[in-house]
Amino acid sequence: MSSGSASLPTERPKTRLQDIVENAASILTYTTGMDREAFARNNLVRDAVERCLERISEAASKLGGTAETLLPNHPWRQIRDLGNILRHAYDNVDEEIVWSIVTERLPTLIIDAERAAAQLPDDT
Repeated sequence: MSSGSASLPTERPKTRLQDIVENAASILTYTTGMDREAFARNNLVRDAVERCLERISEAASKLGGTAETLLPNHPWRQIRDLGNILRHAYDNVDEEIVWSIVTERLPTLIIDAERAAAQLPDDT
């Protein structure tokens, strides 16, 4: 396996969707009871949220076009691109955008990914 293959689609869509659900749920747990200002002041929570968002982005990359097929109502290109921003432009991450993702996008993503995963056979 070459080092560049990590972002190629894989044949484990149910596992990838479960990865997305688990990481998104962790983010919501970490941020429970917080508003945007509390989030901005808490470096530990921000770091944990960003790491989980990286994992979601990586799972989306590994899903490839299957993500768009299974969950067409989500911005998969932006989800994948977010991982690159968090890894490579970490000094320019906009807390407002991250907070918006947490509060506006993740709850729906969890519901839709759980629903899609439940319809798939177990990965082998």
